[in-house]
Amino acid sequence: MAATKTRNQSTTGLEWLRARMDKLGYGSLEEVAREIGINRGNLYRYFSLETRPSVALLPDLCAALKSSPAEILKALEILGPNDRL
Repeated sequence: MAATKTRNQSTTGLEWLRARMDKLGYGSLEEVAREIGINRGNLYRYFSLETRPSVALLPDLCAALKSSPAEILKALEILGPNDRL
């Protein structure tokens, strides 16, 4: 039986990324990665929490995903849900 998500559970980095992609009209990870200037594999690894992006990449992530630095860092689980910059 598949586990169901409760209201209090936060979304994963990949779930957050997919929701942003849908909202912004991106059709694939490749499109987002191209906009940022990185390869699709690295983008996937960042949001699946396998590795962290460099700080220098944060402005490009924010621009492509039209999100604040805090939103990106929370999705990447670098900041906690209640943390602020």
